[in-house]
Amino acid sequence: MALSDDILARLLALHPKVIDLSLDRLQRLLDALGNPEEHLAPVIHFAGTNGKGSVLSYMRTSLEAAGARVQTYTSPHLVRFHERIRLSQEPGKSQHIEETRLSDLLEECEAANKGAQITFFEITTAAAFLAFSRLEADFLLLETGLGGRLDATNVVKQPALSVLTSIDIDHQQYLGDTLEEIAGEKAGILKRDVPCIVGPQKEAALKVIEQVAQNTHSPLLIFNQDWQAFEQHGRLVYQDDAGLLDLPLPRLAGRHQIDNAGTAIAALRALGFPPLTPAHIETGLRNTRWPARLERLEIGALHGFTGETTEIWLDGGHNPHAARAVASALADLEDRVPKPVVLILGMLNTKDIAQYLAPFKGLCEQIITVQIPGEANAVSAEDIASIAVQQGFTTTPAANLEQALKMASSTNLSDQRILICGSLYLAGNALKLHRGDTAAE
Repeated sequence: MALSDDILARLLALHPKVIDLSLDRLQRLLDALGNPEEHLAPVIHFAGTNGKGSVLSYMRTSLEAAGARVQTYTSPHLVRFHERIRLSQEPGKSQHIEETRLSDLLEECEAANKGAQITFFEITTAAAFLAFSRLEADFLLLETGLGGRLDATNVVKQPALSVLTSIDIDHQQYLGDTLEEIAGEKAGILKRDVPCIVGPQKEAALKVIEQVAQNTHSPLLIFNQDWQAFEQHGRLVYQDDAGLLDLPLPRLAGRHQIDNAGTAIAALRALGFPPLTPAHIETGLRNTRWPARLERLEIGALHGFTGETTEIWLDGGHNPHAARAVASALADLEDRVPKPVVLILGMLNTKDIAQYLAPFKGLCEQIITVQIPGEANAVSAEDIASIAVQQGFTTTPAANLEQALKMASSTNLSDQRILICGSLYLAGNALKLHRGDTAAE
C-alpha cells in the first residue's frame, strides 16, 4: 500500500499552472465518485478571514461534550495532512483520520480523476467528502479554504447553518482588492433559507453580507444586533433573545477569542441540538485547543535553544487583522506580567509584511527574521529584515528557526517572551521541531 505522503506528492503534480477558481473540476470528480457531497451529515459551513478554526473548534468540543458525533474539515495542516480530516466513530469522541483509511481514499480519488488537471485542495476535498459520507455522524463542521463562492467546499448545496467570521483584507490575488469584493466572495457560502451566524464585521463588509442575504433569503443572526459576547469580571457573558449565559473565559488566549467564542455559541444555539446545555458549552470553552493560534508552548524541544524561563508563543496569523489581534493580546500580557518581547518572523511573498508589522510598533524589543523552510513563496530572511528596518524595528536575519531562538536568548534581555509568527507554515515547522511528527491536536 502506498503511503499517503507519496500519493499527496503525486496529486500536487496535477495542479493547474494557472488556478482559475471554479467548481467544475471538483464537480466532475465528485460525479465520478458517486457524489459523496450529497450524502453528508448536517453541515455547518464556515467562511471568513480570521477565526474560522477557533470558532469551529469551540463548536466541536461543545457538541462532543453533549455526546454528538462530529466530523471536521480544516486547512491548512500544521504538521501532517491527517490533521485536516477528523472523524468520529463513537459519540462524543473524534480523531484525525488514520493512515490506512487516508491512503485508500486518496488512491480512489486519484484513479477516478484519471490524470486530469485539478488543484490539490479540490482533490483532497473530494477525498474528505468520501470519508465523511461513509461514516454516520450528527454534524460535519466544514471550513472553506480561502474564499467562499468558488471554494471547493461550496459544492454542498444545502448546509444546516452558515457561519461568517470576521472578514478583512487577505488573498487579494484571488478574492479582490477591496473589503467589499472579499466580503462578497466569502458571503458566497450563503444558501437560500439557510440561517447564517455573522461574527464581528467592519461596516463595509456587513453591508455586503446583508445584501447577499437579502438575495438568498438567508436569515442572519448578527453580532451586536441579535447576540452579544463580552468579558465582564473575568467571565464571558453571552446574551441573545433566549437569555444570558455566564461562562468561563475561553482557554485560547487573546481578547479576540471572546468574539470567536461568542460566534460559536450563537451558532450552537441556532442549531438547537437538544442535548446541548450551558454546561456543555462551558466544557467546550475550557477544553478547546487550536494549535498555533496564540499558543504558549509547553516546555519542550524549542526551549533547548532558549532556556526554560523563556516564554515561547506561536501564532500562524499572516494578515494585518490577525496581527492586530495578536499585538493586542501581547499588550494585555505585558500589562499583567511585563517581559521583553522578541518576534521571530517568517512570511510568504503574497503577504503585506509592512502592514503585518505595524501593530507591533512600540511593543517588541527586536525582530529576528527567518525564511520559511520548504516553501517556494517564502521571503528571504534578509528581505524581511530590510522591510522591518524600514518600519523602524531593530532587526537581524537568522539562517533558521533554531539559530533565531539562540540569537533571541543570547541578547541581554532576560526572562523574555518570544513570539514565532507570520505564517502557518512557519508555525508548522516550529511545532514539528518542538513535538516531532505527531499531528497537532
